Amino acid sequence: MSEVYAARRERLKERCTAGGSATALVTRPANVRYLAGAAPHGAVLLLSRGEDLLFCSRPPSGEAEDGRPDEALRVQVLPGPGGDPAVAAADVAAARGAESLAVEEHHLTVTRHRAIGSVAPRLRLGDLGGAVEQLRVVKGEEEIACLRIGAEIADQALGELLESILVGRTERHLALELERRLVDHGADGPAFATSVGTGPNSGRRGHRPTDRRVEEGDFLSVCLGATYRGYRCEIGRTFVIGTSPADWQIELYDLVFAAQRAGREALAPGAAYRDVDRAARQVLDSAGYMEGLPPLTGHGVGLEIDEEPQLAPAAMGKLDACVPVTVEPGVHIPGRGGVRIDDTLVVRPEADGGPELLTITTKELLAL
Repeated sequence: MSEVYAARRERLKERCTAGGSATALVTRPANVRYLAGAAPHGAVLLLSRGEDLLFCSRPPSGEAEDGRPDEALRVQVLPGPGGDPAVAAADVAAARGAESLAVEEHHLTVTRHRAIGSVAPRLRLGDLGGAVEQLRVVKGEEEIACLRIGAEIADQALGELLESILVGRTERHLALELERRLVDHGADGPAFATSVGTGPNSGRRGHRPTDRRVEEGDFLSVCLGATYRGYRCEIGRTFVIGTSPADWQIELYDLVFAAQRAGREALAPGAAYRDVDRAARQVLDSAGYMEGLPPLTGHGVGLEIDEEPQLAPAAMGKLDACVPVTVEPGVHIPGRGGVRIDDTLVVRPEADGGPELLTITTKELLAL
């Protein structure tokens, strides 16, 4: 992977040079990991024409939570506790003779920005903007392999839960069990807080599990994700508790399933982000569910669970191949519940078989 990280850093340096700065300071944790490999909490990366440096408050331990940085990088550990790696990096950049330093203004606090300016007053601070995030959008096959394994783990954890007795158990208990199963099957941990909604809570995006117990006749909606080697994916499914679903449940499920399928089928290199959103949203709009729909149909995933692109009505831009995204339409009827279906897919050209579905748990409306 060392050559992969080096190539990523070179691409960023080219962008920085084109923007008028030969030196850059990367502080956002996901961006540091993308460019340097795993690193201790709070590490920052200084990129320049000379040697690139990884600044850390403590030495990398090699443990799972730290991982191992790119061996081609020199690690500089701060001499004592309480120092700021970003300030130390700016000081080194100034000592090397840098005239300007591009920083991630969207990540730095005002206090940290001032501290950098104070330690290196002659440095002209510029904005790196979302340059690293833009590089992260298109994934390499090694990144997609990590997402694929994470999806397999999430599928396995969800499948095992469905084979257990659910009636009488609380949303909170089921969410905790799912997260334990993720780790048991090899995940670093959950990709985000697992959501389990029953009855009137089902179908809510981002629902926080409560002590409500599963009852016969409930919709049960589950949204979970696994983190594997830093990469995060997600899956969401809705089921019915009992022998057979009610007519309204079947109708609502079929509607959301049709919207989700329309969104998945719209995924292709060159497709506009908002057109993918429109494909799914129109199905729900036409059935009278225009009000209360989620603000977006899906989003990118990777080192963070919510990355670019955003598949939303006003989103600008077009999809590229090898971009992993979610497609997750849902409808929630207050007081009754709802349906959410969520998959992680990788955009692929038609010649390669079209979008690659990573999360493969059945989308059939099961009665559990």
